[in-house]
Amino acid sequence: MKQSTITIDVSLDPNRVPELITWQATESTADSARAAKAVMLSFWDGADKAALRIDLWTKEMMIDEMGDFYFQTLMTMADSLKRATKQDELAADMKKFVEDFYHRFRENLLKENKI
Repeated sequence: MKQSTITIDVSLDPNRVPELITWQATESTADSARAAKAVMLSFWDGADKAALRIDLWTKEMMIDEMGDFYFQTLMTMADSLKRATKQDELAADMKKFVEDFYHRFRENLLKENKI
């Protein structure tokens, strides 16, 4: 069996807040580790029937970028749901929700003068 390894390194400030997140994968075409401003990682524990998550973001992650990150992540989750379950209508409903979420997120930022 072939094995692939994904490594995530997180540099923390003295208050344990992420300052730098880098990752690399053995199956990647990249020559070196790549920087990221945020990471969401989920695992399914079949024995406990529970999702285990790691959500981290650096100090440099801007609020508007966080909205973009959630939008893109949720859209790809809808795509994965469709591929995994063949629930096309449910995946389409999820995408509609995500588009509405993103629209409302952007409106809120404009109201708060954060973009």
